[in-house]
Amino acid sequence: MRYGVLTAALAVAGCTSPAAQEADLTFGGSGNDLVIGPEDRNDIHFTVAVNPQGELDDLRLVLDDIGDVTAEAAGTDGSLRYEPPADLADGDYTLSVVEASDIADAESGELTENATVHHAWRFEVDTAPPPLEITEPEQSGLLSEDAALAGTTEPGARVFVDEAEVDVSEDGSFGADPGIETGESGEVTVRAVDPAGNSTRDTVELTVMPPAVDAEEVRGVHVSPHAWATPSFRDRVLDMAEAGKINTVQLDLKDESGEIGYHSEVPLARDCGAVSGVYDLTEAIAELHDRGVHVVGRVVAFRDAKLAEHAWSNGERDRVIQTPGGGRYAGYGGFTSFADPDVRTYNLDIAEEAAAAGVDAVLWDYIRRPDGDVRNLVVPGVNDTDSDDDTEDVEDAMAEAVVDFTEQAAERLTPYQVDHGVSVYGIAATRPHEIAQDIPAMAEHVDYVSPMVYPSHWGPGEYDVAEPNRQPYEIVHRSLEDFLEQVDGTGARVVPWLEDTNYRAWDRAEKVRQQIAAAEDHDIDEWLMWDPQVRYTLEAYPDRDG
Repeated sequence: MRYGVLTAALAVAGCTSPAAQEADLTFGGSGNDLVIGPEDRNDIHFTVAVNPQGELDDLRLVLDDIGDVTAEAAGTDGSLRYEPPADLADGDYTLSVVEASDIADAESGELTENATVHHAWRFEVDTAPPPLEITEPEQSGLLSEDAALAGTTEPGARVFVDEAEVDVSEDGSFGADPGIETGESGEVTVRAVDPAGNSTRDTVELTVMPPAVDAEEVRGVHVSPHAWATPSFRDRVLDMAEAGKINTVQLDLKDESGEIGYHSEVPLARDCGAVSGVYDLTEAIAELHDRGVHVVGRVVAFRDAKLAEHAWSNGERDRVIQTPGGGRYAGYGGFTSFADPDVRTYNLDIAEEAAAAGVDAVLWDYIRRPDGDVRNLVVPGVNDTDSDDDTEDVEDAMAEAVVDFTEQAAERLTPYQVDHGVSVYGIAATRPHEIAQDIPAMAEHVDYVSPMVYPSHWGPGEYDVAEPNRQPYEIVHRSLEDFLEQVDGTGARVVPWLEDTNYRAWDRAEKVRQQIAAAEDHDIDEWLMWDPQVRYTLEAYPDRDG
């Protein structure tokens, strides 16, 4: 409320009452041009007195739109004190002191044409809280490192962010540093207070995102958690980046065993003993970003021995792929159900945690069913032990469940503005039901598809290539042609997985060069290179500027 004490002694001319003719009227109280808020209503009053002390019988107090309120005023000899009622509606009001004879209609407060107003107090009742809208960040709660928390309120209101007052523009807009470190999350309270003392409060959960490193064309190598944590391996990868041989590092978040290599705070990850914490994700991202290197976080999704064992042991068996006899599927050390909501949420929580930490892309792996005869698998939520569904129907349902996960992942990760990719089997383009990977449908929800077209993994005669491992150019070139056709029209790119490993190697550097050339001849100048030992053949990679 804004008011001061007003005591005005007015010589009243033209009054017909004896009191007004022979004395001065004194007007006082809380003041004029007040804005009365909810906390002020019991403190507001207006007074009129006659000096020397006399009678005020012929004077009236009129409140516009309300009428004659004299009877509601407290009277003593020679004075009246009026307090606006607590239930007075919001709006602008004038309280006038007039002669009784000047009131044309006591109910409405309408005055005669030539009425004399001895004094008037103007005031506004305002109990409505001011509007408050947080405009940046949007609903996701993600704020870039160089952006301010921003919002709007009504002009004239004051704004406090965690009780610190911030500047508000004439139009009611404001901006402020939320006081949260880069890569960290926190709760911020914003409060707007209007001139009447009404306030609106909003609490927002914010995550301040590190700056991203974009890569229009991804050329990267796989790095395991333990390799990154080992200086000699890490330095060799960084040297490749420094020489321009690569512009991307694919860093494992969760690997094939279900182990999470960084210090994850996802509750289920800790409950099932999955967190090894061999490296600091935030520090790794910062070091790579400082060198201009794009960071891809790989999540091995449904092949997960850690979660499968934990779920089975705790009676949460719907989280685990089973055998028709009701036992736990033993392949790969354990495979979790890609249809189970809790399993999906677990993987998405890991991906989102990494996105908030600053990875530039999330790449899913083992986003499929186990290979083999589908009749030997029971995926809770898709088929059950006594199902008599047609095999083809079951295969379709499994593929649809995998696609559904990619759609769910896209929705979850979109606010972070990270790229989103899927690693898929080389056979998925021609035999999708063997592993429940429907490439065109999956591609609708991702930025890129990464087929694993490793020459060493193809059988003789595949794509009419007699000996794929000895003919790396031919097998990569022909298989990529299929994948390009599969993603056509979806908006997704093809970023192939190639290999630089000792497995079935003959001339390792030449094998790498031929694979890269095969991709380039399809105008694919991007790839991810696989070596589980992280011992890459440096001479096989040309030096580039980026």
